[in-house]
Amino acid sequence: MDAADSVWMARALHLAERGLFTTTPNPRVGCVLVRDGMVVGEGYTQPAGQNHAEVEALADAHARGLEVRGATAYVSLEPCSHFGRTPPCADALIAAGVARVVVAMQDPNPLVAGQGIAKLQAAGIAVECGLMEADAGKLNIGFVSRMTRGMPWLRSKVAMSLDGRTALANGVSQWITGEAARRDGHFWRARSCAVMTGIDTVLADDAQLSVRHVETARQPLRVVLDSRLRIPLEAKILQGGNVLVVAATADAAKMRALEHLGVKVAVFADGAGRVDLAATLRHLASIGCNEILVEAGRTLNGALLKAGLVDELVLYFAPQLLGDMARGMAQLGELTGLGQRVELEWQDVRQVGKDLRIQAKVKKG
Repeated sequence: MDAADSVWMARALHLAERGLFTTTPNPRVGCVLVRDGMVVGEGYTQPAGQNHAEVEALADAHARGLEVRGATAYVSLEPCSHFGRTPPCADALIAAGVARVVVAMQDPNPLVAGQGIAKLQAAGIAVECGLMEADAGKLNIGFVSRMTRGMPWLRSKVAMSLDGRTALANGVSQWITGEAARRDGHFWRARSCAVMTGIDTVLADDAQLSVRHVETARQPLRVVLDSRLRIPLEAKILQGGNVLVVAATADAAKMRALEHLGVKVAVFADGAGRVDLAATLRHLASIGCNEILVEAGRTLNGALLKAGLVDELVLYFAPQLLGDMARGMAQLGELTGLGQRVELEWQDVRQVGKDLRIQAKVKKG
């Protein structure tokens, strides 16, 4: 592989980003077809049930009236080899007569997992894999997590003062961070398959948790963890459909009332009267959720962190101090040794409006 290959793969990854809000539960994939140093077709994966990136690129070439036979296909994820909602993309590339395929990363889906590459090679097509693999993996971090761990990638987004306080002692929290940070938060909602919160946040803020400040054709699933089904039927979050309430107890009358509103209800109990967090996440993975964004208070944030279920934190720090009587971001209880601390790995730091945004992965193991 040479410098030109890197240029075209970077283009394929750029195309894949166009599906950031829309491809779920499928991965975000881009494809560029290059023949004699010229792009003859390109595309990215469309919403579920529609064309994958390779088929979009081939259709683009056909629409342009350009020859694909003998071209090199640059694909940010291994072409699929199985029949799902759409036919195998590997078959489409073979039928089109491409001579070479450059793949950023192997598909972690067990239904593919190298079989697409093997199918292409069996047809006499040269295949090279691994170019810009880390970038491709980062773009599909939730899909990789779901396929390899059976769990979605869980981000917790928290807005706080510089001294780590998310609300005053009386619960007042609007607004600690500025408008730019709040708008930026909607980007994280838009790219997520689901936005999760706890019942205490719903009762305190009556938030919708919908995407409003970013243009998107898809709203994420809204998930409320409500062990005793205390959620009011008039709560804003229940409006507009696409809502899942997870309880720890089966209150038949309240469940019927919620279902009458079009709300789905699931029961996952941990044996102590609380919602089983891990079981809830496994369920979300089973219905195709790749990335989950948590927007909650200290109780749920603390429970998820203590359970080792948070993968990444997106933290917005406002240039202000609220003091030690204000509420913290996560209820972790008393730590008696530094070995109990939650350790992080910095990923990105930048200023958003007047606030500071820090992204950090939670170190595990």
